[in-house]
Amino acid sequence: MNYIILDLEWDSTFFVKQKRFINQILQIGAVKLNENFDIIDTFEVTVKSAISKKVTGRFAKLTGITSEIMRKGIPFDKAVESYNLWVGDNAVTMTWSNSDLYTILENEGNLLEGVRFKIEKYLDLQKFIQREMHLKGYEDKNQVSLSLAAEFLKVSTDDIDFHTAKDDSLVAAYLLKKCYNKERFQPLIRDTSNPEFFAKLRFKSYCISNLKDQNIDKKYLIFHCPKCNAKAKKVTKWKYQNRWFVANFICDCGEKFNGRVTFKKTYDDLIVRQKICEYKEKKKTENSTEVTV
Repeated sequence: MNYIILDLEWDSTFFVKQKRFINQILQIGAVKLNENFDIIDTFEVTVKSAISKKVTGRFAKLTGITSEIMRKGIPFDKAVESYNLWVGDNAVTMTWSNSDLYTILENEGNLLEGVRFKIEKYLDLQKFIQREMHLKGYEDKNQVSLSLAAEFLKVSTDDIDFHTAKDDSLVAAYLLKKCYNKERFQPLIRDTSNPEFFAKLRFKSYCISNLKDQNIDKKYLIFHCPKCNAKAKKVTKWKYQNRWFVANFICDCGEKFNGRVTFKKTYDDLIVRQKICEYKEKKKTENSTEVTV
């Protein structure tokens, strides 16, 4: 089995056909590792845009890919075909966070016909490396960048040009080699042939704005007094405001408070947050809607 670390560079481009901006892939870079995580090959190709003749100044400054260089690239479908041939069979593909997968899906759906990136098994390498960093004392829970991970793990990047696809893949390979732990690495590998893999990826989390939604359990609309912990009585209708359902409550002990609850639906779960705020007199606001349950 081989391991592929894939990296993409993309530019925000206006897609006239859909009258919106998309993140168009303009460079594909990757490294191939053997079972000992030694680098055995590299891949890099610049993609010629099919929808724009220029790149943004920010993209050119970040990647070194100018409009002239981009126009000398190869068509996107040919680039993907070349990459797939290079990947071969029986490989685990890794990217630094799954954001590249979202961009791949967007580009496949809008710019490709009859060809798709070859990803048979997948692992989020950023997720694995950051877990290993936490075990070594790293405390920040925000998503860690490649450069910060390299700095923390003392991986040399002297000859690396960050924000070029192949070099970013090389750094990720060095980090994997340094952090690999079989017991913690193998369970993170996902089989992309499972229909739920891409269904979950395509699912967009959303906040529920209707209290009659079947995902909501009415027990989450019950609030207890912060003073005596008894069940409080709701004395106003629910109002939906800024993604929160809001109502006033009064307890038999005389305590008054404002109860708030929000529901966020993800592919796997319903995330519920409740909070108690200062009692507010009932008044209508432009951004609120009264809800009867």
